[in-house]
Amino acid sequence: MRIAVYGAGGVGGYFGGRLAQAGAEVHLITRGAHLQALREHGLRVRSVKGDFEVQAPATDDPADIGPCDFVLFCVKTFDTDAAAARLGPLMGEGTAVVSLQNGVENEEKLARAVGEDHVMGGAAFIFAEIAEPGVILHTGGPTSITFGELDGHTSERAKRLLVRCEQAGFGAELSASIKTVLWAKLAFICAQAGMTAAVRLPIGEIRSADAAWAAFSRLVAEVCAVAEADGNPVPQAAQERALALAQAIEPGNFSSLHDDLVAGRRMELEALHGFVVRRAAEHGLAVPTSEAVYAILQPWAIRNQRAST
Repeated sequence: MRIAVYGAGGVGGYFGGRLAQAGAEVHLITRGAHLQALREHGLRVRSVKGDFEVQAPATDDPADIGPCDFVLFCVKTFDTDAAAARLGPLMGEGTAVVSLQNGVENEEKLARAVGEDHVMGGAAFIFAEIAEPGVILHTGGPTSITFGELDGHTSERAKRLLVRCEQAGFGAELSASIKTVLWAKLAFICAQAGMTAAVRLPIGEIRSADAAWAAFSRLVAEVCAVAEADGNPVPQAAQERALALAQAIEPGNFSSLHDDLVAGRRMELEALHGFVVRRAAEHGLAVPTSEAVYAILQPWAIRNQRAST
């Protein structure tokens, strides 16, 4: 099985590394100092589930790789369109591009670039980041992925990927309603990312403050209300799982949105709270907590984007 990991950061680096460990032919696509370190020293992962190192070819040019069975698409949401436009050399007749990004708009953008038949939806549940060039730091979370065909059917390619993930030793699940999964994850991410970034404290301290935890719960509920209005209702059980996940994760965890904010990097705010606020307005829904978090974080997003261009 040939797998390209487009965006070998925390998510792509961890899952791609584990797949390579298990014998898949994995090619990493990244850039800059991270690419140089991967070429010189291989991929090094420091993980709460056990450290490991693996050698995998790395490049910044998809043409170096050629057609693959799967592309794990793990770039930041603001890079989706630009990266999707470079997928051509990786595409074969049955290639599946599996988005493991935040947000619910990426699959549509990918379908415009490569055709809907080549796109699968996916959600990664993990806390991981690039600690330094060539090194992924995995700090917790369920450490699993859920994926599926956009039309809900169970395909042979999806079953093959599931088997490979199971061989790699991380959690994997095939979903017949991946769009619902994406909305449920958006609800969790908007709460986890929004609160840790706005408050600037880890989830453990947010859980222990009644008013902050109530705001966390309202963020989940607001996103789920938008999902229902948009035709993708999130079952009550899934909403409760999002809150249970937030109660279970390691108390010192922040979020990538927080980490990007404090590091001065571009933030995914528009794909998260910005999207929720805009879509809620289209449906005439009130989402006051989402609007407040968006208002608090937007100046930082603007400042960081200016500093990184």
